[in-house]
Amino acid sequence: MKNIVLIGFMGVGKGSVAREIVKQSDLVALDTDDIIESMENRRIKKIFAEEGEEYFRVLERKVAQWLQKEVRGTLISTGGGFFKVPNLSKIGTVVYLSAPFETIHNRILAHPDAEKKLRKRPLFQDIDKAIKLYDERSALYKKAADIIIDVSNKEISDIAKEILKKVK
Repeated sequence: MKNIVLIGFMGVGKGSVAREIVKQSDLVALDTDDIIESMENRRIKKIFAEEGEEYFRVLERKVAQWLQKEVRGTLISTGGGFFKVPNLSKIGTVVYLSAPFETIHNRILAHPDAEKKLRKRPLFQDIDKAIKLYDERSALYKKAADIIIDVSNKEISDIAKEILKKVK
């Protein structure tokens, strides 16, 4: 079975959807940011602060190569910029979780641990820059995706069911 690769803007719910898909299926999930943090033995925010974004993108490409060569039948949740890796389509079926910026931002702000959620996203620290980045990436996410799922106003369990139905 092919991998399922979840892409989308930071905070759209890729991790939450991945956990729900695992509950509803026999898939195992990996998170590319978690893999990078393990490789580096430090948090993403610290990698960005100490090494910069370009170094982080090199790490993403390294993880992407490993995923393509070694991982099968797995649900892969990705960081917001992971979609730029050149071999994305070779890793698995790419599912774009789509929602308007306001929906994503409000979802993060409504989370009980909102402050922590915002802190762990280095590119979300300046809201104007985050909106600009969202606008730049939206069309690119669509272009990279095999399947597009609008997650606005949907329960996580329903999103997971929809993805599982479309990828089988």
